[in-house]
Amino acid sequence: MSLLSDLINLDISETEKIIAEYVWIGGSGMDLRSKARTLPGPITDPSQLPKWNYDGSSTGQAPGEDSEVILYPQAIFKDPFRRGNNILVMCDAYTPAGVPIPGNNRHNAAKVFSHPDVVTEVPWYGIEQEYTLLQKDVKWPVGWPKGGYPGPQGPYYCGVGADKAFGRDIVDAHYKACIYAGINISGINGEVMPGQWEFQVGPAVGISAGDEVWIARYILERITEIAGVVLSFDPKPIEGDWNGAGAHTNYSTKSMREDGGYEIILKAIEKLSLRHKEHIAAYGEGNERRLTGKHETADINTFKWGVANRGASIRVGRDTEKEGKGYFEDRRPASNMDPYIVTSMIAETTILGKQ
Repeated sequence: MSLLSDLINLDISETEKIIAEYVWIGGSGMDLRSKARTLPGPITDPSQLPKWNYDGSSTGQAPGEDSEVILYPQAIFKDPFRRGNNILVMCDAYTPAGVPIPGNNRHNAAKVFSHPDVVTEVPWYGIEQEYTLLQKDVKWPVGWPKGGYPGPQGPYYCGVGADKAFGRDIVDAHYKACIYAGINISGINGEVMPGQWEFQVGPAVGISAGDEVWIARYILERITEIAGVVLSFDPKPIEGDWNGAGAHTNYSTKSMREDGGYEIILKAIEKLSLRHKEHIAAYGEGNERRLTGKHETADINTFKWGVANRGASIRVGRDTEKEGKGYFEDRRPASNMDPYIVTSMIAETTILGKQ
């Protein structure tokens, strides 16, 4: 008699058929949904995939009397769970008439990234996605005593040891699964608050940054599901003297990376300062609980930038200042931000000059 684990790991490559897991963003803007379908053979490009549909009334995206929502495949990744030729498919959602549904932020981002001026500048993004692992039954960070608190912050950031690093097995499994999937994940580290971690995606060009972050989030959700742990992207999961969770977004354009780029960086920062309120409004829900001017943040109502200043809205690295070219970091986005919105908005402001 086969064990359940044997059947889960069954190799179906001899059949030539593959399983494609279609992934999309649900009605809350943060909930990920997915379902699988069988295809006759391997897929090498999203254009080879059929569109599909789902019941939008069950995801908060359509009324019951007209509930069909259409999935458009946009990016494919290797499936680290089923492996072989099986794939994960990042989709966005449309009405049957082909109109993007409310909340389809990828559609608008794709328009920005296809603008000739943006294409010429080859925008690079590196997104630092912070998150918190919670105990399933009590929704309290892993490693924390139930109903109590660990020792104060200090030893946990990049910490090592059973009393400092909680959930490393999940973090490392996610790291390797993302590499397998073809995501340009560039690193991981333990964060300042115990039970909080970070992974970095990038450098990624244009719309691919959003696709890769969303699929990396999906893979992490699946791994925490297996581990029986709850994943939280709340920007301030624990009130008090504990760091919040952000999604710092590192950014550069071709002009910034070339000689003389530092002046382009300064002009871009000036443009961002003029749209501070608009960016803050789009940078994630509950961010006011995180951007207090404490715990390595700038106050939400104040725009400021600085070299090597982690208490600024925009941080420029020492190497960038020294070399006169490079990139800068927007430290304002919350951990629950939509990477399609954040990346396209930065390009829109700094390259297209939207005011």
